[in-house]
Amino acid sequence: MSSITIRMPSGSRLTFAGREAWTLQRLIDAGPRGVTTIDHPAPRWSHYIFKLRRAGLTITTEYEPHRGSFPGTHGRYRLETPVIVVAEAA
Repeated sequence: MSSITIRMPSGSRLTFAGREAWTLQRLIDAGPRGVTTIDHPAPRWSHYIFKLRRAGLTITTEYEPHRGSFPGTHGRYRLETPVIVVAEAA
């Protein structure tokens, strides 16, 4: 996906391109269950989330433990702002 345009609750429209569009679409698709870097490996998730937040979207982070060869925690990101997708471009 190269771009996505959404309508915010205020009625304003925002357009995102590239990885920010990809990240936003993953968040929208996931709904309330959210997304993790474990489920969707991608470079720089935290940076894309930062950029979406800076644009005005509310995205929460919940830290969850994981086991395995490299135990630790990972973030589960959830889009809290209700948005409507008005346009997508491939």
